[in-house]
Amino acid sequence: MTFESKIRPIYWENGVSKMLDQTIIPYEYKYVDITSGEEMFNAIRNMIVRGAPAIGIAGAEGIVLYAQEGKNKYSNIEDYKQWLIEKTDYMATSRPTAVNLMWACEEQKKIIKNSTSNIDGLIKELTEKAIEIEKDDIERCKKIGDYGAEVVPKGATILTHCNAGALATGGYGTALGVVRSAYAKDNTIQVFADETRPRQQGARLTTFELAMDGIPVTLITDGMCSYFMKKGMIDMVVVGADRIAANGDTANKIGTYTVAIAAKYHNIPFYVAAPLSTIDISIASGNEIPIEERSHDEVTHINGKRICAEGINIINPGFDVTPNELIAGIITEKGILRPDYKKSIKGLF
Repeated sequence: MTFESKIRPIYWENGVSKMLDQTIIPYEYKYVDITSGEEMFNAIRNMIVRGAPAIGIAGAEGIVLYAQEGKNKYSNIEDYKQWLIEKTDYMATSRPTAVNLMWACEEQKKIIKNSTSNIDGLIKELTEKAIEIEKDDIERCKKIGDYGAEVVPKGATILTHCNAGALATGGYGTALGVVRSAYAKDNTIQVFADETRPRQQGARLTTFELAMDGIPVTLITDGMCSYFMKKGMIDMVVVGADRIAANGDTANKIGTYTVAIAAKYHNIPFYVAAPLSTIDISIASGNEIPIEERSHDEVTHINGKRICAEGINIINPGFDVTPNELIAGIITEKGILRPDYKKSIKGLF
């Protein structure tokens, strides 16, 4: 059973990418038109679009935008393809941690390499693939939600970190997809959302979309999770993922590892919800996952105002890696993976 979200963060229409600007939520709810490949590169890098599955969709649409631009630059199909492959590789560098972006770019690259069409035909094939990736993501997330709902106790309070909801995907969510599917069966389900410093995706985005969908949500600061766990007010944790290694180690928004440690200490199950496109079987463990270092301004400023003394040292990793032994299960569109993750992940690939 699924719960239809009102939110659609990104979609393709009339040759442009329509994108919900997530940097201004909850103050404004506004779509912007992304009309060129470079605009898409910057939209991904600057987090107008964010969340691993949504970034993958954006990357696929960005290749289409480049393809449309290249039509006026090249008449020879082979020169055009070579240029487009270079642009595809470039698009994949817009953010380094979320593997869905690289996956979607590789899907488009396969079409570029294997197509026997002319330039117009190739653009059509790439457009169809981008739309397919978007629609496919929604269906995958609904399956993730339904599998995840099976392990949600009646009346549960679910803690989540960052935003792995409709805004981070094609429009349903991974971690919040589990919440939506569970809520569709049991409307006594509720959510506690960590604020998620430094960009406050939990406070700004998770609470916004759950409130929009009428699902009860309570906002807490990042440092409060252990307090509520000790009081018995958290029944389970469900988070998303930006990359999962072949052994189950999982990269997610910075602070996730801390939540996982606290959950383990308090005997609270900690689940990761993600599509198979988030699993990177080319890397053996989380030690190999590249961690994005982001702007120092994200730490020193909130809403444009400085919150600390000038000139101090800042380190701002965007993600951390939760070791597989802290994870009770990885919820995918093919079912829930359990330890030993090396074996259960290998069985799906």
